[in-house]
Amino acid sequence: MNSLQANICLMCVTLCWSTEVIIFACIPDTVPPFATTCLTSIAGAILLGLCFFKRIKKALQKKESKLIKRCLQLGLLNTIYNILYLYGLDYFDVSSGAFTLSMTVVVLPVILFTLKKKVSVKTWISAGFVFLGILLAVGNNANFGQLMGAVMIGVGCIVRAVYIVILNKYASEDDPISMSAFISAIVAVISAVMWLVTDPTGFADLPWNKEIVASLAIYSYFIVAFAQTLNIFAQKKSTPANATIIYSLEIVFSVIWGTVLPASLIDNTVLTPWIIAGVALVVLGNLIEIIPSPKEKLSDT
Repeated sequence: MNSLQANICLMCVTLCWSTEVIIFACIPDTVPPFATTCLTSIAGAILLGLCFFKRIKKALQKKESKLIKRCLQLGLLNTIYNILYLYGLDYFDVSSGAFTLSMTVVVLPVILFTLKKKVSVKTWISAGFVFLGILLAVGNNANFGQLMGAVMIGVGCIVRAVYIVILNKYASEDDPISMSAFISAIVAVISAVMWLVTDPTGFADLPWNKEIVASLAIYSYFIVAFAQTLNIFAQKKSTPANATIIYSLEIVFSVIWGTVLPASLIDNTVLTPWIIAGVALVVLGNLIEIIPSPKEKLSDT
């Protein structure tokens, strides 16, 4: 896999992730975030385990303790930022929530700089355009009642930035499918514990129906098993900054879903000039990051 193929994979991952807002809209608020994370993660882990049992067993035999320790670290970070996102998104509509989630783009270059890792000028410029797009789209509609949600998502973005940096390092050393399976299993265990602590009646009180089962099943496959695994494969040939900027395209996809899909399925997005300008700046930031400069083209040849 070369860098171009990695970028295409990351775009496919981002497209899958953008459908989260649609799936979550089908799951009633009576289902707690810990339950959603627990059930989808355990289903994703089981699915990967059944399909790739021999491969996972082989990877585990090669470096059992190291692989499990790494996945424990990643699984804990994954759980923290996903729970913060789930709670924080309750304060925003679809488009505003998508823009706010992409604040990771702004946080990650700062973290890389703090860790004394090289961040190219092109990446800083790309992140700047994406950040400006976020400010234009969200700032015009922001209100004080969203402050708590913004804080939760802000902290989640910091945790996610750290997760991406660590994942990028481990992805080049370990088997992506095995990592994805163990991360999903660890997220499921942590979420299950938190679910039981916050809601002891847990599983028995869930309002089971066909819509909820279908939503959880779709999320388990497309988001947990497929998108997460594909993302780890792509991270082998990508940089944390490059991956994060491409992730910001989730804004574009989410706005499209909020515009074209019926109100019965998802809260409609009203295309204001601010949102259109924000989306345009996000796309511009991605083009700057993805399109190679003449020097980069020469170095690839």
